[in-house]
Amino acid sequence: SIAIAIFFAAQAGRMGEALLWVLIMVAIALVAITIINYEQGTGNREQGAGNREQGIEKKSNIEPSKGSPLTPLNKGGTRTSLIKGGTRASLNQGGKEQGIEKKSNIEPSQGLLVELRKEVSSSFTLDAKFTANGKPLGILGASGSGKSMTLRCIAGLATPTQGRIVLNGRVLFDSKQGINLPPHQRRIGFVFQNYALFPHMNVAENIGFGLQELPKPQRNKRVWKYIELMHLQGLEKRYPHEISGGQQQRVALARAMAIAPEALLLDEPLSALDTYLRNQIEMLLTEVFYTYQGATLFVTHKLEEAYRVCGNLLVLSEGNVIGYDSKEAIFEHPPTFRVAQLTECKNFSRVEIIDDQKIQALDWNCSLSVVEPIRKSLAYVGIRAHHLRFLKEPNHNNTFPCWLVTMSETQHRVTLYLSLYTPSRNPQQYHLQAEVFKEKWHQIKAWPEPWYVQLDALRLILMES
Repeated sequence: SIAIAIFFAAQAGRMGEALLWVLIMVAIALVAITIINYEQGTGNREQGAGNREQGIEKKSNIEPSKGSPLTPLNKGGTRTSLIKGGTRASLNQGGKEQGIEKKSNIEPSQGLLVELRKEVSSSFTLDAKFTANGKPLGILGASGSGKSMTLRCIAGLATPTQGRIVLNGRVLFDSKQGINLPPHQRRIGFVFQNYALFPHMNVAENIGFGLQELPKPQRNKRVWKYIELMHLQGLEKRYPHEISGGQQQRVALARAMAIAPEALLLDEPLSALDTYLRNQIEMLLTEVFYTYQGATLFVTHKLEEAYRVCGNLLVLSEGNVIGYDSKEAIFEHPPTFRVAQLTECKNFSRVEIIDDQKIQALDWNCSLSVVEPIRKSLAYVGIRAHHLRFLKEPNHNNTFPCWLVTMSETQHRVTLYLSLYTPSRNPQQYHLQAEVFKEKWHQIKAWPEPWYVQLDALRLILMES
C-alpha cells in the first residue's frame, strides 16, 4: 500500500508527500530488522549456551557469503555461485561440472546457452534452444510468438517449466539440478519496452539503482560515466515525467549497462519512439553494441531494425525457433515459407518440379530456371519485391510480360502490383509486387505496356512448407 501511495504521489508531482511515505517505509523496515536481529541473537546465544553445557562443539556446514550479493569473478575469469549451501563447480575442459554430467551438446565457457521449455497456457508452449556470443542476436517474430517470454525466462522474471540456461559457464537455471538463481544474481541488464523507470527517482538515481553495494564515490563515478555515454548531461536531476521518451529510453539503457552485466536483453526498445528518436537511439545502440563484450539479445518485430543492429537472427513462430543463422543467410536464403514471411518477403508461389533445374510456379503461371539444388521437399518459390528487374526486351532468362494493376508510394519508394501475361482490371488480382525507387519509377512509367519483368534465378528463394 505504501509503494502504491509513493507511486501515485510521484505521478501527481507531490514529491514532498512521496518522500514522506518513503521515510515511513524505511523506518518500518529498520524497526523490523532490529526486532528480527534481536530475536535471532537471543536464540543463538541460548543455543550456544546449551551446546557448551553438553560439551559439544557445533560447526556450520555452510560458509556464509560475504560482500556483494553478485557472484564475483575468480582468477580464471569464471564465476562461482553459492547455491543450496555449496559452491557451484565450474566447467572443466571436458564440458562437465565436477561430479555432474554435461546436459547439453553445446556448453560454451563464454556466451549464453539457452535450452528452455515454458508452458505458458494450455494452448501455448515456448520451446527455444540457441546460443548467443559475440555478435548481437536479433529475435524476430509476430506478436505472441514468445519473444518477450524468452527474455523474461533468461532474466529470471519468469521460470521455465524445464530446461537449462548457462551464462559464461555459470548455471542460471537447471530444472534437473533444481537451480534457479534470482534475478539480482544473474548479472543481466534488461531494457523494457515501456522503460520501467522509477517515477520517484531522478535520472541519476535511476541509473544508480543497481549499484547500492558500491561505495558512494565509486557509485557516483559509475553513474556519471553512463550519463556521459548516453548524452544525458544536464538531465541528471530531472524526473522521468520531465524528460522526453527518447531521453527516458537512454536512461533505461544506462541503468541496464551501469551494473556491468554479462548479458544485455532489450525488449523492443524502439517501438514506443517516433521515427526521428528511433533513428537516434538505433545509432546509439549500434555504438554501444560495438564495444560491449557480453551477450546481447535484441527483440523486435521489424526486420530492418534487426538487420541494422544485429549480426545474427533468431526467428520465432508460435513459441518455436524456425530460423537461426547469420542475418545474411536468414534474409537471402530463408529455410521455410514462414521464415520468408516474417522476414518480409512479398512474393510467393506454390511449385511443381519439372526437372533438376526448372520448376513451375503454379500461382504465377510461369516456368522458372533455378541455380540452387532442388530438394524433393521443395514446396514454394519466392522473390523479394526489390529484387525484381524491369527490362525493355523479353529476350532474357526468367523474363515475362507484365501489366501494372495498381500502385502505392511512400516518400522514396513505389510499390507496383503486376499481372503476368494479361492485364487485370481487379486491383486484388495480381501476381507480383515490385518495389522501385522513385527515380526508376519515373523511367519505366513512360514505357509502353506490356513491360518485361525478370525474376533473376540467383535471387529466387526455394523453400520448404
